[in-house]
Amino acid sequence: MKVLVVGSGGREHALVWKIARSSRVEKIYCAPGNAGIAGLAECIDIRPDDIEKLTDFAFANRIDLTVIGPEVSLAKGIVDLFESKGLKIFGPVQKAALLEASKVFSKEMMIKYNIPTAKSEIFTNSNDARNFVRIADIPIVIKADGLAAGKGVMVAATIEEAEKAIGIIMEDKHFGESGNRIIIEECLKGEEVSFMVFTDGENIVPMVGSQDHKRAYDDDKGDNTGGMGAYSPTPVINKNLSERIIDEVIRPIISGMAAEGIRYKGVLYAGLMITDQGPKVLEFNVRYGDPETQVILPRLKEDLVDIMEDVVNGRLAVRELNWDDRACICVTCASGGYPGKYEKGKLISGLEKIRDLKDVIVFHAGTIQQGARIMTNGGRVLGITALGKNIAQAAKRAYQAVKEVCFEEMHYRKDIGLRAIEKSIIKE
Repeated sequence: MKVLVVGSGGREHALVWKIARSSRVEKIYCAPGNAGIAGLAECIDIRPDDIEKLTDFAFANRIDLTVIGPEVSLAKGIVDLFESKGLKIFGPVQKAALLEASKVFSKEMMIKYNIPTAKSEIFTNSNDARNFVRIADIPIVIKADGLAAGKGVMVAATIEEAEKAIGIIMEDKHFGESGNRIIIEECLKGEEVSFMVFTDGENIVPMVGSQDHKRAYDDDKGDNTGGMGAYSPTPVINKNLSERIIDEVIRPIISGMAAEGIRYKGVLYAGLMITDQGPKVLEFNVRYGDPETQVILPRLKEDLVDIMEDVVNGRLAVRELNWDDRACICVTCASGGYPGKYEKGKLISGLEKIRDLKDVIVFHAGTIQQGARIMTNGGRVLGITALGKNIAQAAKRAYQAVKEVCFEEMHYRKDIGLRAIEKSIIKE
């Protein structure tokens, strides 16, 4: 069969890498792809948001299954368009994608269907928002309503920071029309985890848990990013908590969408804060997480193509997936200045030194091939991923590999997985 993957990041490289391991797949295309993906798939120069060209390509090349990486394609309605042409595609329809494309819609759904989440208020006027934060409890969280590449959430430790965030989002339009509305909500206390499931709109099959590192710098300091690294499993999520998340969060939102006349099919990602009262939803994403996918797929023993086809065909069987018992960790190597302004076109060296390292995988994100050279082409450049018998061993392998790679102004966090390592030491 022929598969098309849409996107150009580390998540898409991980998807292509896993799909390439399916005995059923003869050819993989990726639009637009990157320098790493080019070694496994034929890269097609079509933007993820150009859903008409993607549809035409899939139809002309008789693509058997299309897999969507970035949320922008889903928000624009690529699934609806593909299905109207009789093409098989993995992901939710446009109305379902509102769970991520609009934080206001998502919050309203959570309230309506009694899904645990932070207390919040919605604002369309910056002056009203400022008046609210002046009397609110601090710290407080400011969220742009629409898509912002993972950077539209700001945690304000002071009233001044809250007012500045409101100005950036609503007045400076840093995220464009995504900032026309904002949500201001209480800052939940606990530990943040990522929980993803496959669903065909009725049946639910959970993946293993993982934890992302959103902030740019060590000790969770700096601005929010798309993700500076991740690890799986997480000691925070045990079997009982997993079942509770499914019962209190996942099943209610999927059945709630169904009650609204929307069948949710694809991957559902819940970003959760595990509080003293239990799991509370920070956000829903309607696609594979990035960088969570880079640490989950290397642990998956099943044929991913089989699972995704079952979802698309509405026949997902309720079962437990088989997972590698080993831990996996991903360290993101980013361009200097990310998530703010950064330069592209920096030569990446050292990749050949880690190409054949045992249990180490390099997932490319913002890279481009220029002749024989691989150059930086984005904020998040590489995801150095490693497996190990535990988080500590996986982290050691990943960071050893990171030290072999170099490009001008390369930046990475040095504490990915440290929380899990410290928990295991305390437990021992």
